[in-house]
Amino acid sequence: METMFTAKCLGASLLGILVLAACGAGESGQNELTEEEVEAGWKLLWDGETTQGWRGARLDRFPEIGWTIEGGVLRVESSGGAESAHGGDIITEELYGNFILELEFNITPGANSGIKYFVDPLINQGEGSAIGCEFQILDDERHPDAAMGVAGNRTLGSLYDLIAADDSKPFNGVGTWNKARVVVDGTHVEHWLNDVKVVEFDRGRQMWDALVAYSKYSVWPSFCEGPTGHILLQDHGDEVRFRNIKIREL
Repeated sequence: METMFTAKCLGASLLGILVLAACGAGESGQNELTEEEVEAGWKLLWDGETTQGWRGARLDRFPEIGWTIEGGVLRVESSGGAESAHGGDIITEELYGNFILELEFNITPGANSGIKYFVDPLINQGEGSAIGCEFQILDDERHPDAAMGVAGNRTLGSLYDLIAADDSKPFNGVGTWNKARVVVDGTHVEHWLNDVKVVEFDRGRQMWDALVAYSKYSVWPSFCEGPTGHILLQDHGDEVRFRNIKIREL
């Protein structure tokens, strides 16, 4: 009996070690670049541990409230759904023009957020978020914004209020990690969701001008047409997590 009990304990202990090892292996590689990525010119836009390289959109420092860093995850806290009214949006300290941006996001039920690019934080000095092109992050099933706008142009993956994401977009679900990619090559821009292209457009063309003219951005002259801008993660008052934020300049 004692021998059998010992064997069972050892087996259970070994199983526990294997489970822990597997869990550890799942977390390894987060907020890190492979040798191939480094050789290809990728850089981490967030190091996974500090606020280095980021500041508040209307601050000269990182917000003291509203954002937390834990376990390699950057989290914007829930504050009741008010847009940029708690910690506020955060932006990169550097400006970017032609690039491929990739990150992973994880939304809570009913959450709203966004990834913005070509952001000029000086444009909108009033309430609300800083102005820029936006890769919409949204729980389409629960958040009312999904039914607003025109023909679904405020849903997940869309160029917010301008171009709707493809209906066949792949979404891993609320509470799971999803990958966003934004590609900017001159005037040409693409949105990708979980490795599938869901939006494609060209800035500064006649069609672009028409889209902007009939959107909420019509009041901002030359909206999103500058050669460079900040990259922004939005505080829309809902809890959303981010990780593996990286960029390759073209």
